[in-house]
Amino acid sequence: MSTLFSKSTSLRKGVKITDQEFVDLRDFIYDKSGIYVDEKRKYLFESRFSRRLGQLGLTSFSDYVKYLKVDRGQELQRVFELVTTNETSFCRDTKQLDSFRDNLLREILDRQRKAGRLELNIWSAGCSSGEEPYTLVFLLLETLKAEIARWKISITAVDLSEEMIDKARAGIYSEYAFKTTPDEIRKRYFKPVEGGWELDPRIRKLVNFQPLNLNDALAVKRVPRSHIVFCRNVIIYFDDAMKRKVVQAFYDNLLPGGYLLVGHSESLHKISQSFRPVLNAGAIAYKKEE
Repeated sequence: MSTLFSKSTSLRKGVKITDQEFVDLRDFIYDKSGIYVDEKRKYLFESRFSRRLGQLGLTSFSDYVKYLKVDRGQELQRVFELVTTNETSFCRDTKQLDSFRDNLLREILDRQRKAGRLELNIWSAGCSSGEEPYTLVFLLLETLKAEIARWKISITAVDLSEEMIDKARAGIYSEYAFKTTPDEIRKRYFKPVEGGWELDPRIRKLVNFQPLNLNDALAVKRVPRSHIVFCRNVIIYFDDAMKRKVVQAFYDNLLPGGYLLVGHSESLHKISQSFRPVLNAGAIAYKKEE
């Protein structure tokens, strides 16, 4: 992206943020998204937002906060994209995914078969550019094989960033997205195109992408009830109060016997006692008891 700074030397060097401006911007972001930025990461506001202020012709962060309070549309999306890090890839955290496939997924599929309900609902919360929910499709195809045609499978994938949702729907990925991906997966489900690799449209149709703010309680309640919720490397952006709110929303969304999976560096310790931790092959999941 080209830099559209004004002629001001201070803008070219980056706009400095005062303590009060940091608090005002941080509180605004928290109110709108639940994302909490610790004071130790104040430098991130200066480094990530200075260019945007220059593009808007603003000379201070206080002016930017005022601008945000008037413009509640696309600029708010810019804020969400600047304050989060969309670090992901296909088949990421293979140990957890293998444990999920070999244990939890098979358990739920067997339970559904015995109940005579060949239905499976999965919610990927904080899906970024789509690598996680598409990876789940790969796992389902690998596990169910030809039987998948008999199943009614719904994968709902949501993210705060509309830009990421658009990218996920397009299904075109650069080499970086495959850094943790077995070669056979790329050969089976992707074809080379200008700008990267395009995912098979039949795979894309299996995932319903939509922008969603996890701080929006009404929007969250509209997500279909799930057998499995993936929310990996998302709650690290929240303070304890927001973590409790979001985790409770996941609990309410899950069907009895369902599972919540979070990132390997995340834990529900001191956040929720509603789930039962389940350890399989070194990976922890959280079960909603039947």
